[in-house]
Amino acid sequence: MRIGVNVPNFGPGTDPATLRRWALTAESLGYDLLMISDHVAITPDVAEQYPPPFYEPFTTLAWLAGITTRIRIGTSVLIVPYRNPLVMARMAANLDRFSGGRLVLGVGVGWARQEFDALGVPFERRGRLTDDHLQAMRAAWSAADDYRAGPIPFWVGGNGEAGLRRAVRLGQAWHPLRNTLPWLREAAGRLADTADELGRPAPAFAPRILLRLTAEPVTGPRRHAGEGTLDQVLADLDELRLLGADTVVLDPFAGDPAETLHPQTAWHALATVADHWDLDPRDPRDPRDPSKEDDHDTR
Repeated sequence: MRIGVNVPNFGPGTDPATLRRWALTAESLGYDLLMISDHVAITPDVAEQYPPPFYEPFTTLAWLAGITTRIRIGTSVLIVPYRNPLVMARMAANLDRFSGGRLVLGVGVGWARQEFDALGVPFERRGRLTDDHLQAMRAAWSAADDYRAGPIPFWVGGNGEAGLRRAVRLGQAWHPLRNTLPWLREAAGRLADTADELGRPAPAFAPRILLRLTAEPVTGPRRHAGEGTLDQVLADLDELRLLGADTVVLDPFAGDPAETLHPQTAWHALATVADHWDLDPRDPRDPRDPSKEDDHDTR
């Protein structure tokens, strides 16, 4: 099982220098994947949870791909109805090629009604638009001489039944976001059952979970996977491995925008997990060692 990191590409403390340090930290610690989120128009419903500045994912990932050498890059998740599918297909194909085939395209239908209105996209049709756009992107990539896209995987987000079924029909992985461990146990079973029902192979299971380390154990039915003492977090990761998860993405953003002003807390948590979980080592062919950079201090 591989472990990734969801990086906040928004908020008052986020700027290019901070994003650069996030990328170098995640890569030098041995994490497999770096993912960022997507919003286009920061309307009031978006800003309440993800305040500006908000860095657009394709341009940000293109820049981070040039800074890093090994770590995969991706979106968690790209809101598919917001953009023309051929524009997305072109940007994704170029980004995958420039990064050496490192792109993972997490995709979703979106939730912010005011943002849909600002972009002139019908909110009620977002599910159908997502299905149509994903199919159009795959069709565009079949023109190998033009797009030259490798096998860019769709990780389909959405915790509900529609997202699960979309993942089985159109995705290479199901990418549910931040929930309890009992919910994730049940979700892994639903994934297999839905694939059987639809007569399709089950896609990979690739959940994104919270990462919040505490000094004392967190108890109760509402505890999120990835929340609690180091022993609890490691036990959660081990259970997800046994459930067959291909990749687990750790999300150290707990919901307060002020956290982005102090990313060292998240970096320390990631370093602690890396010290106690067998992450894949950095490619020995990589001549650069980001941990030697002066601005890469996770303490």
